[in-house]
Amino acid sequence: MNERVLELDNVTMQFGGVVAVDSLSMYVDKGEIVALIGPNGAGKTTAFNVITGVYAPTNGNVKLRGKIIAQGHPTGKMKKLYAGTHIGEYSRLVSNTPDRITEMGVARTFQNIRLFKGMTVLENVLVARHMRLKAGLLSSALHLNLHEERRIRQETLDLLEMLGMEELANENATSLPYGKQRYLEIARALATEPRLLLLDEPAAGMNPQETDELSDFIRKIKEDFKLTVFLIEHHMNLVMDISDRIYVLDFGRLIADGTPEMVQSNPDVIAAYLGVDEE
Repeated sequence: MNERVLELDNVTMQFGGVVAVDSLSMYVDKGEIVALIGPNGAGKTTAFNVITGVYAPTNGNVKLRGKIIAQGHPTGKMKKLYAGTHIGEYSRLVSNTPDRITEMGVARTFQNIRLFKGMTVLENVLVARHMRLKAGLLSSALHLNLHEERRIRQETLDLLEMLGMEELANENATSLPYGKQRYLEIARALATEPRLLLLDEPAAGMNPQETDELSDFIRKIKEDFKLTVFLIEHHMNLVMDISDRIYVLDFGRLIADGTPEMVQSNPDVIAAYLGVDEE
């Protein structure tokens, strides 16, 4: 039996009277590359935000390797406003902050690149690497952890070398070409030593050649770092090329899931997202 890394159980995310994600259930097994697709506004990034602790679910739960890391049920005014299903099935509130979830082995990138301006490539990745420091605040303030600082700096340089970015180490991060900035954001996520990597539209803004190269890059880091990958993406060529399975959202609801071949031929997906060719 495959190890279930991530599981969403009837997750609903409601903002006031607007249901952004509606009773979403899905899973990602160890070693898979799974894609979440759908039209703009379908709730994909909202689902990522629930997984990573940015939002607490209005209802339902999220499990990481079988452990509940987020769970909610309608409380306060939401009891009257709640428009989702599965009411009353979840009685306990569980929440974790994004940094805590990162410590659990979940890393993500963002639809809009969020690099640290004014820092070099090395410094951007080094900041993320610092979350794995063992030294406390006092030791760091008194510079008693110089050995550990040297170690993580070397590990960061080694990581950049593995990714073919060592020559860019001293370049200002935001001066890099757009495609390289995307790769740097992934490198920064890898520096946190994730087991599950969430990529939010990694191919956004890339041309067809860059998108093809990104497909190879995602496969490579998945194998080299023994990752499980869950991604949101609009580039269908990339999605169909690298995904083991695909989930499709429309207006916050799951309308299809399966292999790329199954999803590509699903009439609901064609109508909602992929479009129908005009004769």
